[in-house]
Amino acid sequence: MLSYLESLVHARTIEEIWALHCRRMADFGFDRLLYGFTRFHSSNSLGDLEDTLILSNHDHAYLQSFLDEGLYHHAPMVKWTVQNEGACSWNWVEAQARAGFLSQAERQVLEVNLRHGISAGYSIAFPAATARAKGGIGLCAAPGIDQAQVDRLWDQHGREILVLNTLAHLRICSMPYASARRALTSRQREVLEWVADGKTTADIAAIMGLTAATVEKHLRLAREVLDADTTAQAVMKASVQHQIFVTTVPAAAVRN
Repeated sequence: MLSYLESLVHARTIEEIWALHCRRMADFGFDRLLYGFTRFHSSNSLGDLEDTLILSNHDHAYLQSFLDEGLYHHAPMVKWTVQNEGACSWNWVEAQARAGFLSQAERQVLEVNLRHGISAGYSIAFPAATARAKGGIGLCAAPGIDQAQVDRLWDQHGREILVLNTLAHLRICSMPYASARRALTSRQREVLEWVADGKTTADIAAIMGLTAATVEKHLRLAREVLDADTTAQAVMKASVQHQIFVTTVPAAAVRN
């Protein structure tokens, strides 16, 4: 345990943290994980998927269906994670299905999960630091492990698993990140940093040795990359994603 925690503390990239965590969870029998974290959650939306940090070692075909085709909008455990904090057995979904509480779209998600061998596991909803932040992880049991076995495992090791996942979450969400489509260039990061420092376009042009028009171009491109309507919103998005005032280039979200 101590060796793992030391490695987690000293990891320098999201990819390194994620690889460590996947190996540690596999020791407990959870061989597929799906982690999500956003700082743009609202009462009626999880926000743009492009602004969400997604990490997973599920196969590509499943992730394409679940994420890119939008199945996650109807996933019962995703809804539970958004509305709660703590850990929940996937037995809860079975109970909801038996009671007839699931919609047709939710039942379709369960059917897709079963086709991909996703039938037993646990979900964790992490405590939110702000009203707009939300993070969670789904721990999928390896083939051959049923939900009753998972629940017995949780009775024995659940406290440890919950703490390990929470620590991994805290390390991950403190790291610089951006999706492939939302990563700023070095120039875009620099002009946003100067704006955050209160500099005007003329100030930034003089500091960087550029024309005001070129500075405006970098700001416009930064807004486009971050899907921001204003420069102030671009600074906010870049800040919460740790894309500015960092010593390393933000890593792209990992979806294996």
